[in-house]
Amino acid sequence: MKIMVVGGGGREHAIIKKLKENPNVTELYALPGNGGIAADAICVDIGAKDIPAIVSFAKEKAIDFAVVAPDDPLVLGAVDALNEIGIPCFGPEAKAAIIEGSKVFSKNLMKKYNIPTASYEVFTDSASALAYLDTAPIPTVVKADGLALGKGVIIAQTREEAKAAVRSMMEDKQFGESGSRVVIEEFLTGPEVSVLAFTDGHVVRPMVSSMDHKRALDNDEGLNTGGMGTIAPNPYYTPEIAEECMKTIFLPTIDAMNKEGRTFKGCLYFGLMLTENGPKVIEYNCRFGDPETQVVLPLMKSDLLTVMMATANGTLADAEVEFSDGAACCVIVASKGYPAKYESGFEMKLPADSADGWIYVAGAKRDGDRLLSAGGRVLGVTGIAGDLPQAIQKAYKRVEKVEFENGYCRSDIGARALKALQN
Repeated sequence: MKIMVVGGGGREHAIIKKLKENPNVTELYALPGNGGIAADAICVDIGAKDIPAIVSFAKEKAIDFAVVAPDDPLVLGAVDALNEIGIPCFGPEAKAAIIEGSKVFSKNLMKKYNIPTASYEVFTDSASALAYLDTAPIPTVVKADGLALGKGVIIAQTREEAKAAVRSMMEDKQFGESGSRVVIEEFLTGPEVSVLAFTDGHVVRPMVSSMDHKRALDNDEGLNTGGMGTIAPNPYYTPEIAEECMKTIFLPTIDAMNKEGRTFKGCLYFGLMLTENGPKVIEYNCRFGDPETQVVLPLMKSDLLTVMMATANGTLADAEVEFSDGAACCVIVASKGYPAKYESGFEMKLPADSADGWIYVAGAKRDGDRLLSAGGRVLGVTGIAGDLPQAIQKAYKRVEKVEFENGYCRSDIGARALKALQN
């Protein structure tokens, strides 16, 4: 089979490594991929948002199955365009990807169908939003409506911070048109959980839960990032909570999308907060999370391509979706200065993959035989073991073997989870 994966980060590298395990895969392409992915797939210099070029390439190569991984091409209709020329895809059509593409849409959906989430208000002009913030409860959360590279959410501890967030989004257009509408919502407290789930629009098969670490520095200090590491499973996500989420959140979301004529097929990411009033949705993503994918897929025992195809053709009920009882930890190695100003072009030397760990390349380019850094988040170093303490230990041991002089990482990925296990 000829497989095409759209995207070029650590998430896509994790997907590609997992797809390679299927013996029926004869050719594997990454569009655009990166210098590290090139070791596992043929990289093609076509941008993830260049849908006409993606379609043309898929036609030319007679691709049998496509995986559209990032949010932008999904929201822009890459799956629709590929389906139109008869190429089956893993990923939602544009009308379903709106669940991530518009926070206003997703909040209104949850309100309409009584799916538990934070209370909120929507604003289309900055004057109204700023006036509302004069009396709104603080802390509060300000969100840009559209896609913003995972950076369009500000948790404001003061009214001044909240107003500055509104001005930067709505007046200064920090995120372009994505900030033309904002959602201001109630600040929730409790442990956060990420749950990725396969769905064919009827059946929901959750993957193992995970815990992300968004801040750049130890002890959850520093700027917000796209994610500095993650662990799985999340110790706060008990079987009882999983059952409650299936009944009150997962299935109701799929049913709501069907009722709206927006059947969702692919990977639906549920960002959850376990509040004192029960689990609530913080956000939906219309695709695999990054770096959550780098701990979830290494624990998957079932064949990923088989599950993806079942998701696309509506036979997920008959597919085996199984995960190991072990644990995984992914430590992100980023360029010094990330998420603010950083330099690229530094040589890296990486240890080989092994049974107890993987290295996923997020931002790199090839210069002959040399692998050079080419981004903010550069590597995802994953350790796999029978339990979480060992998985964390293995991940950091692998980090020590990475030669990358401009790299930095947090030293406390998984520390919160270990505390939870001890309580």
